[in-house]
Amino acid sequence: MSTPLADRASTGIAGLDEILSGGLVPNRSYMVRGQAGSGKTILSFHFLQQGVDEGETALFINLEEDVRDLKANAAALGFDTDAIEFLDLSPSADVFVEDESYEVFEPAEVEREPLTEKIVEGVTAVDPDRVVVDPLTQIRFLLSDDYQFRKQVVGFMRFLKDREATVLFTVQNTPSLPTDDLEFITDGTIRLDAAEYGKTVRVPKFRGSATQGGDHAYRVTDAGIEVYPALQPGQRDEDIEFEQISSGIPEVDELLHGGIERGTVTIVSGPTGVGKTTLSTQFMKEAAGRGERSVIYLFEENRETFLTRSRAVNIPVDEMLERGTLQVNEVEALERSPQEFARMVREEVEERGADIVMVDGISGYRLTLRGEEDMMLQQMHALGRYLKNMGATGIFIDETRNVTGEFHATMENISYLADNIVFLRHLEVEGELRKAIGVLKKRTSDFERTIREFKITEHGITVGEPMSGLRGILSGTPEVVDQEPDRRSNRGSRRGSKRGDCDE
Repeated sequence: MSTPLADRASTGIAGLDEILSGGLVPNRSYMVRGQAGSGKTILSFHFLQQGVDEGETALFINLEEDVRDLKANAAALGFDTDAIEFLDLSPSADVFVEDESYEVFEPAEVEREPLTEKIVEGVTAVDPDRVVVDPLTQIRFLLSDDYQFRKQVVGFMRFLKDREATVLFTVQNTPSLPTDDLEFITDGTIRLDAAEYGKTVRVPKFRGSATQGGDHAYRVTDAGIEVYPALQPGQRDEDIEFEQISSGIPEVDELLHGGIERGTVTIVSGPTGVGKTTLSTQFMKEAAGRGERSVIYLFEENRETFLTRSRAVNIPVDEMLERGTLQVNEVEALERSPQEFARMVREEVEERGADIVMVDGISGYRLTLRGEEDMMLQQMHALGRYLKNMGATGIFIDETRNVTGEFHATMENISYLADNIVFLRHLEVEGELRKAIGVLKKRTSDFERTIREFKITEHGITVGEPMSGLRGILSGTPEVVDQEPDRRSNRGSRRGSKRGDCDE
């Protein structure tokens, strides 16, 4: 049976609380595990500071780091160390003798030191609601064997539980310490890891309720730790209607039989310079006229270049920005994890009511995965499903590699994720470079299967009539078709005349 959210003990980190389905279950013990420098102590201060903010008593038992350094580092991150009680059991300078050599103790001698008494007295005097022990594994060095260590830890946790305290204790990943055994005596484990593609947090064990599985991202900042949960698509709102969204260009709407549907995902593909972003922004221009909000994430172009280019083709981006119907975010892919990007999208959709979300482009977004190619489809699928379930319209820009030549619908093999696929193409016709537009896929309705000429001028986008006079358009180097009436009306006679010419 899960603990009600109102009865949870917040960790003080919103993203971590989300992963834990509301926070920690009170009066239980939890292990925070990670390598040196992963942020275990910082996470612990968030936990204690949250307790202080809620009027609880917080106790930090430090067994390793000097308490003065500990307080100074915590204060620099904005934590109120004056409101937190400290029980300093770290090694003191008394271990040195006057000749600067080390005084060596046998384990049995250390065990006779009143460490247990100090802990019991300190906890009893403070009577804390929240306790942090940092690091618990330091006790192992004060005991003769692993059995004694486990015995002391079990007794310590039971003592704190009897005091009705919620406990976090940190352990460091080292092969010489039996930290795996500690997972069996805790109510939950929070693991902090540092990989090549960034820092991750996961919760492999949590008694009391379900948690969000998988790897989540976190970052250590000047204000402490920020956690970014992996995107959860959720459930679709059944009240969402498939309303047509116009591009404002009649011929494009004709190709799409009215436009794209609200709450769907559209991929606009094509080679560089063909007009993918400009075409996609047209849907946002029309949405702004209806008072709707759109957001663009630029992975491959800087913000000022996008704005300058949009102004040049008669898209009123400045007015849209001023009215709040458009938000343009430049994203540095190598500085973001996919979870961080997902948080950005969620804030725009859930907190600011974004109706259209454009990702420009997919290959730039893939860089946030830092080489994790297998995650590409998974992450894009989750993002697309999330937008659809929230009733937001997604537009993903996919750049194909070939300017002309072999045709590719998409380069990232994500066509199955799309409800609509609109492609743009460069053409070489009789020595002249031209452009074409067509639709390959539309799940919710029929669509026009012709290919039309596509132009971008200072007045905006213009789309011509179907290019019926050309064949082989998708190759990029089409041929002009002889359209004389007698040749169009009878394929057989056309073939016959060709055979006759050959006979002659």
